[in-house]
Amino acid sequence: MAVPKQKQSHSRTNKRRSQHRISPPRLQSCPHCHEPVLPHRVCPNCGHYRGREVVVPGAADLGE
Repeated sequence: MAVPKQKQSHSRTNKRRSQHRISPPRLQSCPHCHEPVLPHRVCPNCGHYRGREVVVPGAADLGE
């Protein structure tokens, strides 16, 4: 069974972990209202997706 010959130093461990950061979400502007929106999502401000209105903005789903 493979076993490390020596302990890995704190410096090497920290150098490896320096790449484990989280990146901020990528935002794009909505082509209809120019508000920032996540890609491949319906715009929460105007309700448009890919050039057409798919959700009426401000209408809450009441489940009725």
